[in-house]
Amino acid sequence: MQEFCKMRLVESVVRTMRVAKVYTDNQDTITNMNFSSDGMSLITSSADDQIIIYDCEKGTQKRTINSKKYGVDLVQFCSNKSQAVHASTKENDVIRYISLTENKYIRYFGGHTKRVVTLCMNPTDETFLSGSMDKTIRLWDLRSNNCQGLMNLAGRPVAAFDPDGLIFAAGVNSEHVKLYDLRSFDKGPFASFKPEAKSKECEWTGLKFSPDGKSILISTNGSDIKLIDSFQGNALQTLNGHLNTKQLPLEASFSPDSQFIISGSTDGRIHIWNTENGQKVCSLNGDHKNPVQCVQFSPRHMMMASACQMMCLWLPSSDEDED
Repeated sequence: MQEFCKMRLVESVVRTMRVAKVYTDNQDTITNMNFSSDGMSLITSSADDQIIIYDCEKGTQKRTINSKKYGVDLVQFCSNKSQAVHASTKENDVIRYISLTENKYIRYFGGHTKRVVTLCMNPTDETFLSGSMDKTIRLWDLRSNNCQGLMNLAGRPVAAFDPDGLIFAAGVNSEHVKLYDLRSFDKGPFASFKPEAKSKECEWTGLKFSPDGKSILISTNGSDIKLIDSFQGNALQTLNGHLNTKQLPLEASFSPDSQFIISGSTDGRIHIWNTENGQKVCSLNGDHKNPVQCVQFSPRHMMMASACQMMCLWLPSSDEDED
C-alpha cells in the first residue's frame, strides 16, 4: 500500500478513487465493517463466522478470529482498539466483548431475546447501544454485565450516537427519529421527528450522525437514502440512483468532513453524492462481483473500504478519468 494520502476531499479527487488492494479472505458475505478511531485498523465480520482485522497503513491482514460457535455480526472496535464487541448469530442473542490480542472473551451482555440488528459504540466513553428485533434498545457499559438502561419501542430499532457521545438517535419502526440525552434518557426523548410518511416498500436499516453533527443519514433496504437535519428533523436530501434490487441493508456512510455520502449497490458499484446539494458525484466500479453491503470512509485518511464477499481498500489515483 502507498502512504496514506492527505489530500483535501473535493469532487475531482473523489472521482479518482480506485481500488488499491483486494482481500479474498472470506468464504461468505462480509456483513459489517468498522475503522478504528485513528484510521489505522479495520475490522470486519462475515457470515462465515470470521472476524478479520486489517492494518490499513501496511495493507495487510493482522489477525483472523473464528467464532464458529456463536457466529458474529455488527463487530465494533472499542475505544481501546485491541478490544471489540459483536453480536451473535447462533445459540443466543448475547453481545460479546472480546480481547482481539488474546482471542478471549472479557464479558457477556445478555438480555435481548431476538436478533440484535444495531450496535454502536459511544465515541467518547465506554458505553454502547444495542437494538434488537425484540423491539428494545439497551444501553450498556463495558465495565458491567448489567444493562444500564432499557427502552421499549413500537418496532424495529436503529440507533446512533452523535459525535460528542452525549446524544443518541433512535429510529423507530422506520417512521420516527427520536433524540435522547444520554444523561437522562429514562425521561424520554427531548425531540421526535417524522421525516415523511412511512413507506411500505422499505425499512430503515441504519442511522448515522454526520461527523459535524448537523445531519442524520437514514439508510434503507430500498432504493432511497434519506438525509435529515439533526436539530429540526427537516428533510435535506433524498439520495438515489444506486441499485437495491434485493432489498438488502446496504450501508451508507459519510466522508470524515461530512461533505460526501457513499453507498454500496447490488450491481457491485460504489455511489457517491454531494451532501450539500444531493447531486451524484460519481459511480465507481471496483472489483466487486456481488452486492456491496458495507462501505465506509476512514475517519482520518483519504481511504475508503467496501465489501461484498471480498473487501477492497480504495485510494485516490492520479488518473482523472471517470468510469
